[in-house]
Amino acid sequence: MTPNTTLEAVNIMLGAIGETPVNSLSAGLIEAEQAETLLNQVSRSVQIEGWSFNRVKDVVLAHNSSGEVLIGADVLSVDSKYEANADDLVQRGLKLYDRKNRTFNIGKSIKAEVVYELPFGDLPAIARTYIALKAARTFQDQVVGADYLHGVQRRDEEEALLRLRAVEAENEDHNLFNNYDVYRVIDRGINGV
Repeated sequence: MTPNTTLEAVNIMLGAIGETPVNSLSAGLIEAEQAETLLNQVSRSVQIEGWSFNRVKDVVLAHNSSGEVLIGADVLSVDSKYEANADDLVQRGLKLYDRKNRTFNIGKSIKAEVVYELPFGDLPAIARTYIALKAARTFQDQVVGADYLHGVQRRDEEEALLRLRAVEAENEDHNLFNNYDVYRVIDRGINGV
């Protein structure tokens, strides 16, 4: 059930509304084109959350001769505040903007955490599965609107999201001792400080 390609995901979506699979995304079937558009929207909305597979820390974003820091079209978000004493920069279009000084002229390279939008085929299998199931349920809701199918598809989607979050937690290696504030409270309790 894990789709490896956009075509396979679109065919899962078409199956959710009772349509026959297509052999190509350029087959001319309007429903297939609608499904592909929706799949891309859902993929972007899922990826914008920033997962271990598309979030990169310590990315150096260089400035140009005008002092502007340009970012690629595949960048969904930039966070320069994760570094202590970082500037108050936000993404506006395909540039960084200094909110404090109200300018695009940053004048220096910036180290940031960046969330990238990856092509569907480059996503991990669990992410492709979740995105395809979410897109299929949404597509069925929009085209057919069958309550029974919605419930069944919603359960599948929720199970896939739980698996994605479990894999994410495993990849991120989260634990209480990675957080200084938590460690400080525990240390205070142990040492009585």
